[in-house]
Amino acid sequence: MEDGFEKSVEDGLNLSKRIYLGKERHSSSSAAPPKPVAAMDRSSTSSVEANHQQHHHHLPTAPMVYAVIGDPAIVDNPDVPSYQPYVYGRCDPPALIPLQMNEIAIDVDCFMDSALVEVRGAWRVHCVMGSRSCNCRLVVPMGEQQGSILGVEIEVSRKSYVTQMIKAEEKESIEKIAMNEGGAFLKPMIFSLTIPQVDGGSIISVKVSWSQQLLYADGQFTISIPFSFPEYVAPFGKRFPKRENINLNVNTGSGEEVLCETTSHPLKERKRQANILYFSYEVDVDAWSKIDFLFSYKVYSNDIFGGVLLNPPSLYDTDQREMFCLYLFPGSNHNRKIFRKEVVFLVDVSGSMLGKPLENAKNALSAALLELAPADSFCIIAFNEETFSFSSYLELATTEMIENAIQWINKNFVAGGGTNIMRPLNEAMDMLSNARDSVPHIFLITDGAVEDERNICRTIKSLIPSRVSMSPRISTFGIGSYCNHYFLRMLAAIGGGHYDAAYDVDSIETRMQRLFARTLSTILTNINIDAFDHVDEFEVYPFNIADLSNRSPLVVSGRYRGDFPDYCKATGTLPDLTNFVTQLKVQRTEATPLNKVFAKQHIDLLTSQAWFSESKLLEEKVTKMSMQYDIPSEYTFMVLLQNNKENNASELVANKIDLQKYNDTKNHKIILVHGLNIGFGDVTATMENLPVGFGEAKPEPEPAEVLIQAVSCCNHIADCCCCMCCIQICNEMNDQCVLVLTLLCTAVSCFACMECCTLCCNSSE
Repeated sequence: MEDGFEKSVEDGLNLSKRIYLGKERHSSSSAAPPKPVAAMDRSSTSSVEANHQQHHHHLPTAPMVYAVIGDPAIVDNPDVPSYQPYVYGRCDPPALIPLQMNEIAIDVDCFMDSALVEVRGAWRVHCVMGSRSCNCRLVVPMGEQQGSILGVEIEVSRKSYVTQMIKAEEKESIEKIAMNEGGAFLKPMIFSLTIPQVDGGSIISVKVSWSQQLLYADGQFTISIPFSFPEYVAPFGKRFPKRENINLNVNTGSGEEVLCETTSHPLKERKRQANILYFSYEVDVDAWSKIDFLFSYKVYSNDIFGGVLLNPPSLYDTDQREMFCLYLFPGSNHNRKIFRKEVVFLVDVSGSMLGKPLENAKNALSAALLELAPADSFCIIAFNEETFSFSSYLELATTEMIENAIQWINKNFVAGGGTNIMRPLNEAMDMLSNARDSVPHIFLITDGAVEDERNICRTIKSLIPSRVSMSPRISTFGIGSYCNHYFLRMLAAIGGGHYDAAYDVDSIETRMQRLFARTLSTILTNINIDAFDHVDEFEVYPFNIADLSNRSPLVVSGRYRGDFPDYCKATGTLPDLTNFVTQLKVQRTEATPLNKVFAKQHIDLLTSQAWFSESKLLEEKVTKMSMQYDIPSEYTFMVLLQNNKENNASELVANKIDLQKYNDTKNHKIILVHGLNIGFGDVTATMENLPVGFGEAKPEPEPAEVLIQAVSCCNHIADCCCCMCCIQICNEMNDQCVLVLTLLCTAVSCFACMECCTLCCNSSE
């Protein structure tokens, strides 16, 4: 999908050369439009991702709006007509012309390990005649860390638009009255939305918000937001001022000292209030930002520390129980001892893993093996319908054994066959059944869905004794869109491990390495909180508290009824098997909106439980939360509401709309947005070993389409060769010239036939 997008943008940039820019700009714009400037290098970005970004130079690296051009004849300056020659034909697929941006602002609120981001911007349709209109496409890259779109508001001319979630059961009735809009994700974490029929010269004001996780590494938190704009979005001349505005609030929730480490833009600290820091940056610029917005900070403490935050429910909250958030930070002591590990890696080598998915998984696994200490032990099990083990028992992670394991991986990781997950899990559980003074880990890496997933969860749940400190920790990693990510999330929750996923091939290696590093650096295990003994009722997400890692803070949240004490104790076991006890201060605060910060996590975990238990009550609970917080879920769908006159977007957000009545009025329209749901896996695609990918695979061309393209190609050749002018010229030639021309035509015909074959065999070109 992204390849087609890039081609459309390239076509749009070429088409935009028709636009008259004014005397001062026209001569300089005759050259090809400049390419976007690459985002600044970041230590958290791997070389794989950097190379990928350079390759996809037309994918947006900042919020962008594009004019969707099907008819090239409408392309012109809406202010000063250029009187270009008329263009016949249509653009198929439509070209995408990047619109000029007049202003941009970002508001970022960092809470714990999460961030809420809001981007506001204004773009002008500078490339369409004032008397014509076109669709416009909003594209918003949301950073590397997986989060969720939270809503979009748009103001343009006399129209306003706002997104809203609807129940899944309402979709069928809405489809009868709603307009259909294309897929909402261009690729993972790049959100896309179509704005219908915008007049040339109009200003499009956009406000889009999303949530994302903060990256934690070496004791510091980092927020990274795509903010690198290509030069061709700068407005013409000096008519439109260019203003950048960034507001950043950091709320650590703790009383520990906060040290600001890195910033990409010259932020100024405006205020410090308790544990909240306020920064801002506002300036008129000559050129838009050419680097991503990056900010990192460290909550300094040499030892493990934590706390508890409490929030009352809002008036309209669907759950009127109070919220709590408990956090433990590992501290800044990088030399802290970590637990000895016993690790079994389960890697899917079915046919669908062929190519880059398996290669990236091999690279990440090899890197993880090299990080093991000599006292650690490990084993590797590759699986499809069968299992292939590196060893029948756990091996010590000596240098020689690691080298042997990497050689074994390169030799035996050959993609082929189907997928059976239960068998390798049973083998891994047997291997780790005698763990004593080490933490046993199982990593399951797969790209497929299987039919017995609920049975797998039940079996593992019965095999793992409740609250036993040295029971196996099961962490899962899903690849692509065909595996059941809710099954993998549920399995990780049952096993007290971690879950992560890569929805596209290029992020597999980086995200797997992060999962391995986070999970295999345990410094505190068997964590227990005594506050839960004092409340009447509580619900914790995730329901099994994971271990504390030296590479990541531990944050759990949930709902409760009753009275929290002013202080509570957190206990656990340290690597030397001694007991750890720390006192946590309980704070009541409204400065941290816990319901918004953790809504996405709660929805995902509740969806996993609803899938596992097949509970309609949990499905209904997820639906209510999704609609309350405007977060997509598997039981809701997003619609874009258009209002022509009466209300602006902010008023529509404040009041949930009765969609049936809303669509009955002539000034209102409903647009159905697709592509936000990942589903519960695709067993059929897994059985057929379809290649890993995000979204739908490109369909094979129909025979009729192939024939039409072949006939079109041949007709084109005939049109070029059979005109009367050519015949008359040939009559005047001597024999030698005719012979040369015949040979030349034969050669040209061969090339034309090759082109014809290309068109027939590859309809995407």
